[in-house]
Amino acid sequence: MRRFFAGVAAFIAASAASAATPDGATLSAAWGLPFVGVLLSIAVFPLVAPKFWHHHFGKIAAAWAIAFLAPFAFAFGFGTAGGVLVHALLEEYVPFIILLAALYTVAGGICVRGNLHGSARLNTGLLALGAALASIMGTTGAAMLLIRPLLRANDNRKHVVHVVVFFIFLVANAGGSLTPLGDPPLFLGFLNGIGFFWTTLHLALPMLFVCAVLLAVFYALDHYYWRRHDAKRAFLDPTPDTPPLGIDGKINFALLLAIVALVLMSGIWKPGIAVDVFGTQVQLQNLVRDVLLAAVLLASLALTPKSARAGNAFAWAPIEEVAKLFAAIFITIAPVIMILRAGEGGAFAGIVNAVSDAQGKPIDIAYFWATGLLSSFLDNAPTYLVFFNLAGGDPQTLMTTDATTLAAISAGAVFMGANTYIGNAPNFMVKAIAESRGVRMPSFFGYMAWSGAILLPLFAVMGWLFF
Repeated sequence: MRRFFAGVAAFIAASAASAATPDGATLSAAWGLPFVGVLLSIAVFPLVAPKFWHHHFGKIAAAWAIAFLAPFAFAFGFGTAGGVLVHALLEEYVPFIILLAALYTVAGGICVRGNLHGSARLNTGLLALGAALASIMGTTGAAMLLIRPLLRANDNRKHVVHVVVFFIFLVANAGGSLTPLGDPPLFLGFLNGIGFFWTTLHLALPMLFVCAVLLAVFYALDHYYWRRHDAKRAFLDPTPDTPPLGIDGKINFALLLAIVALVLMSGIWKPGIAVDVFGTQVQLQNLVRDVLLAAVLLASLALTPKSARAGNAFAWAPIEEVAKLFAAIFITIAPVIMILRAGEGGAFAGIVNAVSDAQGKPIDIAYFWATGLLSSFLDNAPTYLVFFNLAGGDPQTLMTTDATTLAAISAGAVFMGANTYIGNAPNFMVKAIAESRGVRMPSFFGYMAWSGAILLPLFAVMGWLFF
């Protein structure tokens, strides 16, 4: 992997003479195959060859990136390919991964210690709290903060699987729909010009509807399991009630506020100054934001007590995996975006026609389901980016004239990431933590049985109501 990134650096250096980006209408759909290969690798390898994937996912991701860059450089020249690479990395990937790493590190420094006692009321309250926090500290941050206390609270109960499943539904997905901090797709929209509070205004009602229904269904189900089964089981709680309840690493709450302020700053402060890097304009406000976010990350590492990270079993492996995989995703998605921007003149005209009426106007409900179903089996961040560009890719138009279309795309990407374990990064992380604590989680298709029975009917009603 180090050799790959060294090669990328050399490739960028050799491409200082920028060239024009190719017209998407002239590109074949075959240029999208490396992107499809990355996403299928993410979906299939962890299921059919988990050990191989665990040891070699970085190499596989690098191979797909090279599978795009090498032919593209041969066809259009090193200058053009280098310009596309720099744009993908500096404009989207670097800001994306810096924010995600900062949220992951800061949230990983907040440890809730002590023991709670699981009940329908307590569990519902924790899920509601997690859903509320997800839009502030990200779905990854909120999930990592609360999953361990939730598991400790319920470790004396026989029926725990439904608790974790609904935790994935609410905290790892639906709760992150109100701000760009909440879920990676929305941050990509923010990077592409969507206002910070746009999603708060346009997704508040769908989010409240989905979360209210899920919390009500969960309370009824959890109360049933407790009354019918768990209340009759008298055995020792494996988690002692000492030490008393408390929070370690409180300094990280201040650092979370700093992250929110920095993201807001980059959306409000527009000095009009940019640095040209091989044809890519890096805006000053974004550069300042990313440098200070990195400083916040380092401050969290320096100021957080070691006991807090030890209590959370904090490790770098999850964010390392995301960093390597998304580097390949952002590189290989470049030609797909070029083709989609060409609209009906591009190779993906069939997709354009499927989500548009005879007059070429977007069909909101079609965008909602198309974005959502693909987000269920591919990662929801690149899926959002694909349909964002399919809808025109102009932030001003999407926030005004086509606001309902953008809301449908955003809702589909964020909410339906919960349909499978692979729809959103925190899903698998929560599953792994639960299994490490002895919870027998459903298989890939077993989990889909839960989501199919509960989420799909809910999304059908939500689509009818809002889109």
